[in-house]
Amino acid sequence: MGAPPKKAFPLRLDPALHAAIERTAASDLRSVNAQVECLLREALARRGVKLADPVRPKRGRPLKQGDQE
Repeated sequence: MGAPPKKAFPLRLDPALHAAIERTAASDLRSVNAQVECLLREALARRGVKLADPVRPKRGRPLKQGDQE
């Protein structure tokens, strides 16, 4: 049981815009994809669009059989 699948689609960007996103992603220790998603969420929030918090996959080792969460 993990996070729901993400919607994939091609996105064409101006090379200068992509380079700027790459720089900000690196400074925030994110991938370009995660940075674009973060920027889109921030822009929508500024416009008053409410979104549910993203479902993040659990990290770490899976529990062994019989262990409690």
